Amino acid sequence: MSSTRRTIGIGLAGLGRMGRIHADDLAGRCATGRLACVQDADPAVAREAGERYGVPWVSSFAELLAHDDVDAVAIATPTGTHAELTVQAARAGVDVFCEKPISLDRATTVATVEEVERSGIVFQVGFHRRFDPDWVAVAERIHAGELGDVALFRTSLRDMASPPAAFLAGSGGFFRDVTVHDLDVARWMVGEVVEVTAHGAAVSDPEAFAAIGDVDTAVVVLRFANGALGVIDNSRASGYGYECSTEIMGSRATARIDAPHRRNYEWRTPGAATTDLVKDFQERYPWAYAEELDAFARCVRDRTTPRVSGADALAAFDLAEAANLSWRSGRSVAVRYAGRGYELAGATV
Repeated sequence: MSSTRRTIGIGLAGLGRMGRIHADDLAGRCATGRLACVQDADPAVAREAGERYGVPWVSSFAELLAHDDVDAVAIATPTGTHAELTVQAARAGVDVFCEKPISLDRATTVATVEEVERSGIVFQVGFHRRFDPDWVAVAERIHAGELGDVALFRTSLRDMASPPAAFLAGSGGFFRDVTVHDLDVARWMVGEVVEVTAHGAAVSDPEAFAAIGDVDTAVVVLRFANGALGVIDNSRASGYGYECSTEIMGSRATARIDAPHRRNYEWRTPGAATTDLVKDFQERYPWAYAEELDAFARCVRDRTTPRVSGADALAAFDLAEAANLSWRSGRSVAVRYAGRGYELAGATV
């Protein structure tokens, strides 16, 4: 990479839903990162995207890594390929932004994090809420001590409708796919967790979720090392819209991040007031997704440490595993942060 470049050329691997979101952002919303090249397992998809965005396209990840205009890569391919591609890039000395999760297997996740650390590349994982202006502002004030001692953390993450069965089958399960975001926010805003208790249910389609051994609704209770409590409620099928809201109650203040509306007005008629709701995460977080890529590009340019590391991704993964174990066993699970990931009952999660 030429240090004289004003922007960082990012090669994008994977052009599914998240890949398209990242492509749009790199092509139009980012100031430091720019779309340099696209790649997909389907060459026709890569070609179409390259023509649409006016950038080169390639058919293999190896070609993407070797492209002259690529300074770093963003991996938005299917989950099962994340670890392999990250390691391939690390061994080539190419910086990586990787969508979560790194892997659905803990041993593979640990091995990937270790490979990244050995290589010395910049490695950032896609937990987008850490880059949303509302969450960032609240986290900064909490960490500055303005909230005082945290007593209660409460957060909701609810999708409007459940994703297709094909996605669910490969998602890794409810807690790894959905709750993991709230678990990362909990660590970021409040601190390390010492106990996880989870309850789950299949409400929207009991037979379909029973067939894959999963749930569509859950409540997770956390105990933090600093004495605070946390409550997380999640749903894959709320029906009314997409919601992501958080409240943190402290000894000096309470911070609340509400789910924003599509438009900043309400329509009032006798006995009722209505307002539009966002329908999915893309509508809720357009600037967070752009900022996480721009923040990654700045880290590549300045050789600084990303806000979300591989170790952070591993910790959130371990807490999701603890929630899954709690739900399946019907008991609370004690955990201990071990510097890299969590341990439970004297063993790794």
